[in-house]
This record gives sequence, C-alpha cells and structure tokens, in this order.
Amino acid sequence: MRSIKMSFRGLAIISALFFVSCHSNDHEAESEEKGHGHGDDEIVMSPADATRFGVSVQAVTSKPFSAAIKVIGEVLPSTADQAIVTAPTSGVVSFVKGITQGKTVKAGEAIASISAKNMSGGDANETARIALQAAKRELDRITPLVADGIVTKKDYNDALQAYENAKAAYSSRAAGGAATSPISGVINAVSVSDGQYVETGAPIASVARSTRLTLKALLPQREVSFLPLIQSATILADESPVSLSDYNGRLLSNSSCAATETPGYIPVYFSFDNPGVVIPGAPVEVYLIGNETAEVLSVPVEALSEQMGEKFVYVKIDDHGYKKQPVTVGQSDGRKVEIKSGLASDDSVVVAGTTFVRLAETSTVVPEGHSHSH
Repeated sequence: MRSIKMSFRGLAIISALFFVSCHSNDHEAESEEKGHGHGDDEIVMSPADATRFGVSVQAVTSKPFSAAIKVIGEVLPSTADQAIVTAPTSGVVSFVKGITQGKTVKAGEAIASISAKNMSGGDANETARIALQAAKRELDRITPLVADGIVTKKDYNDALQAYENAKAAYSSRAAGGAATSPISGVINAVSVSDGQYVETGAPIASVARSTRLTLKALLPQREVSFLPLIQSATILADESPVSLSDYNGRLLSNSSCAATETPGYIPVYFSFDNPGVVIPGAPVEVYLIGNETAEVLSVPVEALSEQMGEKFVYVKIDDHGYKKQPVTVGQSDGRKVEIKSGLASDDSVVVAGTTFVRLAETSTVVPEGHSHSH
C-alpha cells in the first residue's frame, strides 16, 4: 500500500512538473510581450497555479520562542482504562446493529452475539446444557434413595460428581452467546468481522474508558539542567508535529530521581488526549519544550528545505514571482524553526506547497534568445 501511495504521489508530482513548466513559460512569454521580464533567480508561478497547487505564504514576524531539546520517547496506553471484549463461546460473530469503532457503550452492554447453530459439530455449549440437565435428574433421583439404603453412598457420590462436572462444562454466559463490554467507554478497536468464526476467549473488540495517553520521553542525563525548564512536548507522529498543549497535555513527572530501565537517561512523563494519529506502543521522536525566550524570527518547519547541506526557504516577491532564500537556522521546537539570518520581518515565506515552488524552480526552461532583464 505504501509503494502504491508513493507511486501515485510520484505521478502527481510529474504531472505538476509538466503543468508548472508549461504555464510558467506561457506566463513568461506573456510578460515579455507586455515588457515585464523576470530576474534570472526569480521563480515564476501565476496566482492561478499557486492556488491550484495549494501554495500559500505567511508573513515572518517576531514571536516568543521556546527552547527545545529533541529526544526519543514512547507513547504508552493506559492499561487501567482499557478492557477486551472476548467471545463467550465458539461460533460465528454477529455484531449488534450500530456497533462500530468510536461507539460509546455501557458496562455489561452486548456488542455482539456468538452462535454455533447450523455449524458442523453443533453447539458445544448446548450439548453441555443437555448433559447438565440429565446429570441433575439423575442426582435428584438417587438422593432420596440413599436414606432408604436402596443405593449405596458410592452411587450417590458418583452422581454428584457427574452433576458437578456437567455444571462446570456449561456456561450460562455462553448459552446466551452475548459478548458484552466489561466497562463503560468507547470502542477503540474492532478485532473481527461480522460473520467471522471465532474460538472461545478470542478478542472481539477493545473498549477504552478514557482517550488519555501517556508519553514517556527520555532526556539524556547530560541535559539534566534542562529538566526544571520543561513545560510541554511535541511529538513527531508520521512526520507531522503533534503539540501536547493542543490536546490537554499535562506534565506528570520530570524528576531526576525517577528510575529508568535505560541507563544515561531521565524519564519525563506527560498525560494527554489521544489525537488519533499516535499509535500507542510505538517509539516516537519528541521535542521537550522549555520556557519561552525573547522574541525571535521563526517559520513553520514545513517552510524549510535543504539542498546540499544548505537550508533555505522560498520568499514571495510579487504576484507571480518567488525566490530561493538561504537562511541560517537556530533551535526548533518541532513546529517552528528559529531563523537567525536570511529573513527580515514581514517577508512572505511559502509555508505550504513548497514542493511545487521547487518544481517550478527546476522546471523553468528559457527559450534561446529569451530576455529576463527588467
């Protein structure tokens, strides 16, 4: 699936390359006819093309910036807030109408029924029920005969043992075939499909009492001085930044005395609402965010590009023109990057659609004899 997705993305970029190249050249020709040329280092893209490819800009301004340290971490599920719905018997699953991921359920509420009717071998629990009834009738028959000495104590004990064994083999819960939720909460995963055969005890779904997750970030001990400054964190989930401050993030522990299974690191714990894009149990990259510093120029991380080890952004210089601007960067908090030099306040920087501006830069072909002078 990933390779197919990448193939489609590659085709889209190739199509965009052709489109931008043709339209850029058409616009340059039109500009020349009107006497409006472009500098050799100017990247030409019409407003219509910019809109088509989702190119947007943002003015650079000075804002408070927080110091940050990039570390490794892990998102942990809250085991106390989760429960598994299991199959009470073997058979075919039939979900209750309306049961799906995201559905809120109450403790004891049935989410599916399991039935072995019309299956080869029949319903084992129904067979156990019949055996239990037979054992109960035999025990009831023998019990009064023991006092009269008609049957021996051994016969009575044998009948009692048979009844107890039959009772243990039969499950009243399985007889109903209902798979019920152990807790009240939200169904956060469905493990089987409607109509699928399952064995007794197989997981049907999982229910979360809460949508809160825990982040365990590992701060290197050499950075212990940063520990008391930590205020929040940003997780890089699938290359997209997720700020815990946007999801009711709360610092749980940042003590240098906290025990860790990883020598040389100090665990820092946060609790936050599940944003839906973080997979519990998976390792993640984390930016630990400290106190705010003085105001600095910064741009979103999406605006920054790199080529041959050089960092740069694209700056919009007029309605149809952009230029590639080298910059010197400072710290990053996972969402923004500090700009130390290369940009001025109020410069319009491309923050979305950077790929297509870069394509326009590399695809512009100047016909022989074509002038770029103003």
